[in-house]
Amino acid sequence: MAEEFELDTDDLQRRMEGAMGALKTEFASLRTGRASASILEPVMVDAYGQRTPVNQVGTVNVPESRMVTINVWDKALVGKVEKAIRESGLGINPQLNGTIIMLPIPELNEERRKELTKVAAQYAEHARVAVRNVRRDGMDQIKKAKADGMSEDDQKFWETEVQDLTNKFIAQVDEALETKQAEIMQV
Repeated sequence: MAEEFELDTDDLQRRMEGAMGALKTEFASLRTGRASASILEPVMVDAYGQRTPVNQVGTVNVPESRMVTINVWDKALVGKVEKAIRESGLGINPQLNGTIIMLPIPELNEERRKELTKVAAQYAEHARVAVRNVRRDGMDQIKKAKADGMSEDDQKFWETEVQDLTNKFIAQVDEALETKQAEIMQV
């Protein structure tokens, strides 16, 4: 009699949640025409001899719907923060006011909005592929256990578990994509 097979569904779920987390981070970097502190998350500043996130060198605020401000704590870093934002590819032109950097968020035109929805769809597809790769790993473990003598009933049970988990995360990806695309297209 083969020993009882126990698939680590918690590990599969954790890995699928990692794919969702990566998707949310990528979505946060997409500009929607409304100001959001999260657009600065990918921006790294050369501060104190290392690459540091903007939110660790100053306070990021959103005082109005089309403006993000960064109150840089160390005066010596103001120029470096401004340079990092200019070179980040966000398409935002920083304006200096002492130690405060103001980032006016320009209105998005229709063409740029459609472009951003396509980028969001690509990010979502990458997340779906990541979830499916985790599913494949789980199915491979089940096949290996089947070769080691697992019963067909157990095999079907575990395959159903893995597929249900996959379906749940694919649905979350699709829902997040719909929400983000609606947010981008909102004028």
